[in-house]
This record gives sequence, structure tokens and C-alpha cells, in this order.
Amino acid sequence: MSDDLKGKSSKVKVMYVRNEDDTRQRTGNPRTGKGGRSPSRQQEPGRRQEEKSRSPWRTVSRSPAEEPQTTKEPAVRNIVDPEVIRKQRQEETRVYGENACQALFQSRPEAIVRAWFVQSVTPRFRETLRWLAANRKAYHVVDDAELVKAAGTEHHGGVCFIIKKHMGQDVADWLANAGEKECVLALENVGNPHNLGAIMRSCAHFGAKGILVDDASLLESGAAVRTAEGGAEHVQAITSNSFAAGLDAFRKAGYSIVTTSSHTGTPLSTTELPKKMVLVLGQESDGLTESTLKQGDISVSIDGTGNVESLNVSVATGILLAQWWRQNH
Repeated sequence: MSDDLKGKSSKVKVMYVRNEDDTRQRTGNPRTGKGGRSPSRQQEPGRRQEEKSRSPWRTVSRSPAEEPQTTKEPAVRNIVDPEVIRKQRQEETRVYGENACQALFQSRPEAIVRAWFVQSVTPRFRETLRWLAANRKAYHVVDDAELVKAAGTEHHGGVCFIIKKHMGQDVADWLANAGEKECVLALENVGNPHNLGAIMRSCAHFGAKGILVDDASLLESGAAVRTAEGGAEHVQAITSNSFAAGLDAFRKAGYSIVTTSSHTGTPLSTTELPKKMVLVLGQESDGLTESTLKQGDISVSIDGTGNVESLNVSVATGILLAQWWRQNH
């Protein structure tokens, strides 16, 4: 045994291999030497050694160090740039609620990134599930606790989508395709998502297809879309450099600017609303700013008993839009 194997506890592997020069001349069992033509007892030791050397098998010892080593290449991990993830999340939002998600799927299924469902709603989302599977979109059937985590609320309605945001349209692009008879809403400092959702629901019902806002993302918050009950898919956010600049652009395009007030203005019951107008509403506490009121061509108020100071902005929107629809349709 060679010196490099001394003191090693590893076993030496013994292998039997054929001699390449005499593979056809077997003389019996290659490992035991028995069988075949065995030499006579009278053969000399030299003769036996010669016969043994002609055996097609020979013994080779190999140390563990000489065993072929297979090296595995380290797995290459895909490194995702955190900046890319941050940008993607800025372009995405959550939508939840059964009616909201059904309407979104019917309107723009390609916007869906990922979806969660509880088992009880899946029969009503069969078409959605088939589409998600066919287009390799990730979806999960989970319990209520898991869906609360995904949606960020207990009021998820059994379903939640992560979607690509429906970005706001510039006022110039909107005006390029304006119709002869049209009502557009303009909301100044209205940020409550439940009010925004109720406003979008009324807009969808009465045919007001655009809403001028400072921040288009407000109309795509999960709470606003859920409250709209599918109405958000029929309303387009309109943006401009500033709220005042947006109103000015609409006036130049032939729209009448109609402002609202709880205390001053012509009673709605006696007002003829223009066929092509921008209806401007403000937050409940302060109403419209003085600068915005000055931009109005017509100022109206909703007449009533006077038992309360004002109406909720979403309720007022519904009443005003209903009057415009009745007069112009």
C-alpha cells in the first residue's frame, strides 16, 4: 500500500477490470479462478503464475482521494432590484368587494395581478378563475383570516384583487373626445373614500363619466372602489396642473361651470341645468373655496326644510345629477 494511504480510516475500494489484450480467453470464474481448464497438480509454480497473469481480470486499488469528484455549480439567485419592486407597488392597488371585483373583471381583466378568494364565493367567480388560470395569473383560495391580511380590512366581501392602477386622464385628452351633451364632476378637497365611492356610484347611474380631481389615486382606493359597488369602472379620473386650471380648460371648451352652496345660490328646483356642464362640489365642512366660487357661471343650492345645515356631499351629488339627467334625458 502506498504511503499516502497509511493512517487513513477510509476503506480502499477494490475493483475487478478486464485486461484489454486477452478478454476472450477465460479460464473459468474470473474472481475465484475455479472452473474451466484448471492446471494439473504437477504444474510448476512458475507455470501457475503464468496462467494467472493471462486471466482477463486484474485487481486495482484506488484511494478515496482518487475517486472522481462531481462539483455542483452554486445555484444562481435572481436578485430583484428593490427600486423595481417599489415602482411596481406604486403602480398597483387593492380592490375588494364582490360587486367591485366582478365589475373590474368584466371591464379590464388584464389589470389583475393577483387574486384571493374565500371558498364560498368561488362558484360566482368561475369565469374569473378560469381566466386567471388560462393567463397564468396567481390566485389563492384562503380562509377569512388570510383574506383579511391580503385585503387589509375585514370588509373584503370574500374577494380581493391586486390590480394595476387606472391612471388619470389629462384634461386636454378628455376634451379631445368630448360630446355635445355631457356632465363632468369636479371635486375640491373631497378625500373621504366612502364619499368618493358613493359619488362614483351616482355618476355611473346618471351618466357622468368624468371626475376632475387633484389626485387620481383617491378614486382607486380599496374602500372607494368597494363603496362604488362596480361604479368605479364607469368613471374616469381627470387631472390637470391645478384644480383652477382644469376648470378654466373646461370653460374654454364650452362647458358651463356650475358651483354649489348650502346657503347661497339659485334653488335647484327652479334652475335649468346646462346640457354641457362641470358640476363643482367641495367638502362638507367648508364647501368650495372663494376662488373656486368666483369661477362659477351658475351657483345652485338644494332647497329643503332647512332642518339641517347641509347634506352629505355624496347625497348632494346624487340629487344634483338626478336633476341634470331628468332635464337633459
